[in-house]
Formats: sequence, C-alpha cells, structure tokens
Amino acid sequence: MTYTFRMFSILFAAFLVSFSGFSQTIDPVLADQWKTHEKAPVMILMQEQADLSQAKLLRGKLAKTSYVFERLNAVAGRSQARVRAYLKGEGIDFTPFWVVNMISADLTRKQADDLSSFAEIASFLPVLPIEQIDTEIRQPLQSRTPQAVPWGIDMVRAPEVWLQGITGKGVVIGGQDTGTKWDTKAIKEQYRGNLTDTVVHDYNWYDAIHEIDTVNHNDSIVMPSNNPCGLNSKVPCDDNGHGTLTLGTAIGLDEEADEQIGMAPGAEWISCRCMERGYGTPVTYTECFQFFLAPTDVNGDNPRPEMAPDVINNSWACPPMEGCHPGNFQVMEIVVNNLRAAGIVVVVSAGNTGPGCGSVSTPAAIFSSSFAVGATASNDTIWRGSSRGPVLVDGSGRLKPDITAPGVRIRTCWPDDSYRDATGTSLAGPHVAGLVALILEARPELAGEVDVIEEIIKMTAEAKPAEVLCGNDMLDSIPNNTYGYGRIDAFRAVEYAKIVGSAINGQDRSLEMAIFPNPFVNEFRIWRKDFYEAGQLWLTDPLGRTMKYTVPPGEEFFTIIAGQDMPSGHYYYRIIQDGKTGSGKLVRID
Repeated sequence: MTYTFRMFSILFAAFLVSFSGFSQTIDPVLADQWKTHEKAPVMILMQEQADLSQAKLLRGKLAKTSYVFERLNAVAGRSQARVRAYLKGEGIDFTPFWVVNMISADLTRKQADDLSSFAEIASFLPVLPIEQIDTEIRQPLQSRTPQAVPWGIDMVRAPEVWLQGITGKGVVIGGQDTGTKWDTKAIKEQYRGNLTDTVVHDYNWYDAIHEIDTVNHNDSIVMPSNNPCGLNSKVPCDDNGHGTLTLGTAIGLDEEADEQIGMAPGAEWISCRCMERGYGTPVTYTECFQFFLAPTDVNGDNPRPEMAPDVINNSWACPPMEGCHPGNFQVMEIVVNNLRAAGIVVVVSAGNTGPGCGSVSTPAAIFSSSFAVGATASNDTIWRGSSRGPVLVDGSGRLKPDITAPGVRIRTCWPDDSYRDATGTSLAGPHVAGLVALILEARPELAGEVDVIEEIIKMTAEAKPAEVLCGNDMLDSIPNNTYGYGRIDAFRAVEYAKIVGSAINGQDRSLEMAIFPNPFVNEFRIWRKDFYEAGQLWLTDPLGRTMKYTVPPGEEFFTIIAGQDMPSGHYYYRIIQDGKTGSGKLVRID
C-alpha cells in the first residue's frame, strides 16, 4: 500500500538449501478462507531455495545479477516440475515464480490436500487480506510557485555534488509503485525507454496488475474500466499518482518550469506497477521484484538480467489488509535477499505509523536485506509520523530504520505536470535511491556492491541521537531506532565513495583497501576488497611506536576500529593480507 496516502500503505556452483522453518503446512488463515470460499488464492512455497551465498564473491553487478538469475531459474524449473504438471492436469491457471521458488494459483481445499503429498512443497500460504484496517493518514498536496531546489535536496547537499558534474548519469533507478505516467514533464527525459527517435516500453515497464482489487475498493461491478489504467497496461501508466511523485523526488527535472526536484536528475528510470489504486498483494509485489531482477518485454517474456536497475525505490508497505502477515513474511524476505545477492540496492520507506516504538512493522521495511528509510523535517529532526524500530512483528528485535532523509512537505511532480508538496517516508526513500545513483556515477565500479554502498551512506550520515529511546537504544546510541545511522549527506557520501572506488581500482599500493574517514574523530573503518580473508593492522605514531594492533576478521566488508583513546595527531597504518601490503597516513582530530 502506498505510504504517503495511507498509513500502511559464472564461477561457483550453486548449492540448494531447504529452510528448517519450512514444513508441509496449510496456513490457518488459508484454512479459514476455505470455510467461506470454494477457492482461495494460494502461494505454494517450495522446499528448495537456491543458496546464493557464492554471489558475494563475484565482482560487478552484471556478474552477480546474471549468476543469481541463472541459479534461481535452474532451481525453480527443476523443483516445480511435478507441481506444474499436476496443476496443468487439473486445468488450474497458475503463475510460476523464480525470484522466490513459488507458484501462485487459486485452489480448492481438496486440490491443496492433494498437493500436500508432494515432498517438494514446503507450505501453502494465503494471499487475501486477513483483516481490514480503515485508518488512513493523508497529507495535503498543495500547488506551489516554482522553486529551483526543494529544501530537502539542499539540506542533504546534493547541489554540491551536482557542481562536480555528478547527477546520476549512467545509473538506472527502478520504481515499484502505483505505476508511472512516463511522459510527465519532470521525468519524461529520464525514462530509459524514451530514445532519440522512438519510445520503447519493453524492458522498461511492466504491469503486475491483472485484476481489480474489490476487497479494499468495494467496486460494485468488477471491471477493468474501474481502474484509470485498466489492466495489464502495455504503456507506463499511474492509476494513483503516487508512483510518479516518488520518482520525481528521485530524478525529477523540468528545466522549462525551473523545477529541479530530483536528487539525481541525470539518472534513468524504469517502472513496475505493483498496486491497484494504492493496494497490492504479496504476489503483485513479488512479480515486480522479479521483473526488476531480469526485466522483460511488456508481455512478461524474454527476461534479460543485464537490463536490471542498480537500485529500486519501494515507497509502499504490505500490511495485513493486503495479505501480508508473519505466516508468509518468509516469501518476500527470500525475494529481497535474492535481489540483494544480485547486486541491487532495495530502498524501502520505513512507514508512516510513528511515533510509537516498534512501528516499523510491515514488509519489506522489516527485513535485514532492505535499506529502510525514515523521514525528517526541515528543522532536521524526525517527522512525528515516521515509523520507529525495533522490528517486533517477526520477533527479531531488528534495529530499523537504517537511515533517514527529508520527507516533510517535499516538492515533487504530479502526473498532470503540476508541482505539489507531499509528506511521508514515501518521499524520504527516493532521496536515498537518488543518492545511490550519485554514488554510482562517481564510482561505477561500486555497482553491485550493495554492502559497500549502504555502508558508505550510513557512515557519512549526519548522526542523530534519538529523543525517545526504543528497544536497546541509549541516549547516545548511533545507530538508533529513530534515525538509524542518521540523516543522509550526499556530498560526504560521494566523497567517501571516491576513496573506496580508488581502492577497488587498486590505487592504494598493492592491496585493494581503504581507511576512512580520514581524518577521523572517534573511530575509523577499514574496507578491503578481499574481505573474506583475515588480515593484520598496525597503527604507529611518527616515532614508529605501535599504538594499535588488530586482526580484522574475514567475512566483513568493513572493520570498525575504535580510536577515541588515541591523542590527536598523525599516524601511519600498515595492513598485511594474503601477502599484500597497504599503507598510508591517518589523522585523528578532536
């Protein structure tokens, strides 16, 4: 559900894994639905899920995306064979998925019972809503006179990045939302399908809305004409406006109207409609994620992983009223994990259910693999409605959000070519998606390195202690369950990305590594390309005396080194790893 308008809105062989939490079960919610319906929409989750852990050893987004695509398809194609044959034999329409090993179909209870004897099936999960929640949050969208740069973009220092000629060129942002009106002035030129002499929607747009949502809209007659875009649209269309305004915050630029509303106006975008007038389901969200991992033509055929975006903006939630609940969270969590393994940054708005603790409570913001974003106001404090962690709904206690960005009265575009103000974490998320684009133009070699990109954004953020303590937060906790690591700073992030990019290119002696921030105050971090190997770090003062010695462990992209006990001044570092040495000067300041 859209957030602004509604509260809930290759080299290595693959191994297969059967998740221990899976069992051949029929979800109780689904069993209840069969008491009142002959058929119910079902997600048939398979036992076998591809182990993609080897993907992290690959370099470059294309290598990762291609590898993940091939392995997921191989696992799904083989393990779903018997189930597909049964469904065909029964004359049941079904949709097979590979981004998560799952099949979607409308089944009777008897058909599910028949299938329950198939050892390759883990569980049968519901798709229909399990409760109706009528509470909404609506923020006024007000027309305004033109202004060159909105306050939020100015606060995060994006214009300072633009002055270097960095605007996101060569980077692709995916928008999963209510669709997009592609020819809206502020985003038309950035549409990847808008070529010089023609417009091509294949591989740039997909519509996952195949039926009208009668549960939440209560349409008296189920007709495609109830939706302004219809169903299965072959042209990018927005049936709500939300998808257009969020992309405007990420990449919008209308030079004629003097409106530079987007964080990365030089980036390109592609889009997938996952919501029918603001409401989606676990299946529609999954279908769009699958499109982004390997974009298809507008008919959903001929997938091409090389056309995948670098980052996806997700300004939506999937609450119980849309069919998501703890019993089926695992489906979307696998999906987000697989997108991350493919080298794609998954940015997700944290939600508008604050200020209470534990209010980050819906997919996909709750997952560890998503980059969840809270919203700040123009006074640089948290917006009251921004959802807080920790994540309680799945019992993890996970700290969320990961980061915050401007989200109050954000000026952006509307499908009718007007410009309006909107509020919510839906507007905060696109700031972060745009920041990813700026980082990747500055250092294209970081494409696919999701952990590195997110770490750069977190460590360069303006740290913010929480006013209200949630979970295990203390007064000085950074990160915390209100701001995460803090409010983003685009200029600092791009500058540090340059340092890390230089290391990836091997410009720091023979060892591909970097130490930053440099100068540092209380701590610094080591980034090493060969993170899966342990190393040794020596820190000496100008007289050669060892001030610190440590062994950075393997399996970490970054190692955090505390340095608050060291006097301010100049030091020299030396790192030895796998027979290679990296060295340089490090400065501590008060």
